[in-house]
Amino acid sequence: MKKKLVIASTVLAFASLYCAAAPDDLADIKTEITKRHDEAVKRLQDWIGQVSIAAENRGYPEGAQYMAKLARDAGFQQASVINTDGKPGVFATLDVGAPKTVGLYFMYDVKQFDPVEWSSPPTEARIVDKPPLGKVMIGRGAVNQKGPEAAFLAALHAIRGAGKKMPVNLVMVAEGEEEIGSPHIPQLVRRPEVLAALKKCDGVFMPSATQDLDGIVTVNLGSKGVIELELVSSGEKWGRGPAKDIHSSLKAMVDSPAWHLIKALNTLVSEDGNVIMIDNYPKPLPLTLEQKSMIEKVSKVRSEAQAKKQFSVQHWINDLPWEQANERLEAQPTVNIEGLVGGYTGLGGKTILPHRAVAKIDMRLVPDMKAADALAALKAHLAKRGFGDIEVNMTGGYDPTITSADSALIKAQVAAYKKFGIDALLGRATPVRIPVMCLPVNRSNLPPGISVSVTAAAHTRRTNITSSNRRTRRYRVSTER
Repeated sequence: MKKKLVIASTVLAFASLYCAAAPDDLADIKTEITKRHDEAVKRLQDWIGQVSIAAENRGYPEGAQYMAKLARDAGFQQASVINTDGKPGVFATLDVGAPKTVGLYFMYDVKQFDPVEWSSPPTEARIVDKPPLGKVMIGRGAVNQKGPEAAFLAALHAIRGAGKKMPVNLVMVAEGEEEIGSPHIPQLVRRPEVLAALKKCDGVFMPSATQDLDGIVTVNLGSKGVIELELVSSGEKWGRGPAKDIHSSLKAMVDSPAWHLIKALNTLVSEDGNVIMIDNYPKPLPLTLEQKSMIEKVSKVRSEAQAKKQFSVQHWINDLPWEQANERLEAQPTVNIEGLVGGYTGLGGKTILPHRAVAKIDMRLVPDMKAADALAALKAHLAKRGFGDIEVNMTGGYDPTITSADSALIKAQVAAYKKFGIDALLGRATPVRIPVMCLPVNRSNLPPGISVSVTAAAHTRRTNITSSNRRTRRYRVSTER
């Protein structure tokens, strides 16, 4: 059966990122890619089997050690595990004496998972048939983020195997806490040796799966910021309600911390939950005409019906048209309830009045918002509204980033795609978070006020890549052999 490559065309695009080589000049690298196909698949499967989940304290320090080994195997001359007050990170450098240096942001941790929700074991990375996509790899991390990162590493293996020299130097920072809001990445990047290396970089490149099922490729110009936190309501802190779970019949005479939390949550947003109502909350930077034009173009190319099917939704907020919904996605901050925990959650009922309730919250931020300002506004709002007893425990977060479409790294990526016949779309900022604001870079090639140049490696169907998704979600990209 004919093999198709388990890496994106970004593998080849990166090889010509800072050089004038035509695609046909990369024949030796293409040969290596084909020759190393099975090796690349196995590398990703093995990596998926090495699980690191920060929220569960699972797979540390093994995950960092594995990441460092992957970097060394791919040709980085040095790759060091660096301890923090949380999970360890990895710092690696590949110096080929090139005039340009590019930073790499990697993450080796993954989200939690419930195996019951998966069509095949999430740590086994099985390759299965998934019509109409063909063969796909299912595993936690095969899309976010080990799959794209493994594709990048496969590029380095292929370039070296072809006897070619990298066109740029590389500085890699890999963290193990992205999925909990990157609380300790400042400790990683502020180490003197890491800081010195990053300051030589023209920008930061993050391999990421950014291709739609219809093949549309997007280069994102930044990332939303985020605050991850827990709001905790308890009888002890409140001074009302019980200090332990008691019988529910006593609700007639005892206050409920759970209801207290719900009432507090209700003040944060409008009646429909879609508009932030926090007093003195930071204001987002409005979209420019150029950015609106960018979104208009994306909305005309991307399929609204496919997006709704992928996300399992029937309507956008306020039944907005597709283009306006995309504008809102790019430009609006959010307050989202990830989960509510309190009292009895098992089978059937249990007649208790819980003494404690917790809301797990994420707050997405857009330019020009600051995480510190948003957190301070939230705390002041709760205190003003009579909910000052509710604990606000921030577990991670960082500011948003935005990069000009005219920056050197963005132009280089768009041009590289163009060489391979791919007209990539530009997106203002990915709605997911990337803690690149922590990564200091050389600003000489960037517009004033831009602290970091961020791109996402968009994967194309010319060379399909592997996918991870639970059985309840659409498969984004696939690999066929």
